[in-house]
Amino acid sequence: MRPDLRNKELIRDQGYINGNWVKDAKEFFEVDDPATGEIIAKLPEHDIAVIDSAIDAAYDAFNKYKNVLPRQRATWLRNLYNLMMENAEDLAKIITWENGKSLVDARGEIKYAASYFEWYAEEAPRIYGATIQPGIPNNRVFTTRQPVGVCGIICPWNFPSAMITRKVGAALAAGCTVVVKPDSHTPLSALAMAVLAEQAGFPKGVFNVVLSHHNTPKLGKRLCDHPKVKKITFTGSTGVGKILMDQSSSTLKKCSFELGGNAPFIVFEDADIDLAVDQAIASKFRGLGQTCVCTNRFYVHSSVIDDFTEKLVQKVKEFKIGDGLKDGITHGCLTSTKQADKVTQHTEDAIKNGAEVALKGGPMPELGKNFYSPVVLKNVSQSAMVSKEETFGPLCPIFSFETLEEVVGYANDTELGLASYVFSKNVNTLITVSEAIEAGMVSCNTGLFSDSAVPFGGVKESGFGREGSLYGIEDYTVVKSMIIGNLPDKL
Repeated sequence: MRPDLRNKELIRDQGYINGNWVKDAKEFFEVDDPATGEIIAKLPEHDIAVIDSAIDAAYDAFNKYKNVLPRQRATWLRNLYNLMMENAEDLAKIITWENGKSLVDARGEIKYAASYFEWYAEEAPRIYGATIQPGIPNNRVFTTRQPVGVCGIICPWNFPSAMITRKVGAALAAGCTVVVKPDSHTPLSALAMAVLAEQAGFPKGVFNVVLSHHNTPKLGKRLCDHPKVKKITFTGSTGVGKILMDQSSSTLKKCSFELGGNAPFIVFEDADIDLAVDQAIASKFRGLGQTCVCTNRFYVHSSVIDDFTEKLVQKVKEFKIGDGLKDGITHGCLTSTKQADKVTQHTEDAIKNGAEVALKGGPMPELGKNFYSPVVLKNVSQSAMVSKEETFGPLCPIFSFETLEEVVGYANDTELGLASYVFSKNVNTLITVSEAIEAGMVSCNTGLFSDSAVPFGGVKESGFGREGSLYGIEDYTVVKSMIIGNLPDKL
């Protein structure tokens, strides 16, 4: 059922290119509500000619936008932040409608998403250079950071608003223009953002949104190999990231990728178990486990594993799962049956390898095909599939360990390295383990750390580059050195 929005202008069924809403297409694709299966939108399937026009528009706009004073760019970003907050409830409803997460989660996402526009509004005027004395005494070197150019921004379905703002905010602050390709499961949030970007005052061609489902591989490749696009940024799977990186090599684009995760959550014997359980719930079940930084593996010391598991199960039993737009619902549905199938596969494999069932969970067909009750398993074997692969769903596999050295080895036994979590009252343990874990982010004694001020990104096959923080804008700039020679001798 269509959500009741205060601002009905936010629902759009067209692409947005050069300040115009573009619907003309030979083919269309459908978007459904994952909670009900109802078709909620029919959108144009853009082809190569359309994406080329979007790139051309962004390129032409860049040649003017790069010279806009940073303070003016900051004003437009602040306007966009204000507009998102004014329309926060409507934007949250759109997320729940197309993604399936609960309205509680969606409201949190909108606040988080908007914070990046606020953050980069403050960073835009603070892109500094340096003055360097080279080895030649009569020369000087000055550096400046300049916008890299047109940015191709390819986004996933799990955070249909926040994964855009983290990238777009930095790009627009730096003086870049963007072509956004949202996931075909959740394009309505991106289109709503285009409405607000226009109202915020950004010039035509600075913010563009192209749409596709069947043509996605072709459009992605075109963004990667088009010579006018100077940067590709992507959040999604490691496999797709490798494809995009390979396709970008022909034009040596600047790339930043936030890819797969397999986050360990380590609970030592001296940890506050009640705190650890509460934070485990926060870490694991945001979006019903469909987040790149959510815990995938729980490593709990053998002396406290029974206590931790029992308390976790009791908390999970309090969840209210259902249509995310309904009152009182704490957790919505999975976005697709593909996600549900992987949860089932990992659960069955872990049990086959000796795991104990602490909470059965499983599919909830009485609610709909994408609803899934959380599963909690105890004493999972390190040989289980879930120890190596990201589940991206509501499965809690709890592994036992004895020593610090042992658990660090388990935590690092993966090709991925995005987020990780450590719980202990001993600061020596926290620092030792944090420095030893191969991950881009280590969260100690808290399960929620996402913030626009935090450098967000991974190591190993979880990608490279950082989003947010004082570092986030750097990936959208290039350093230019200006050398002045043969100056007179110093007085």
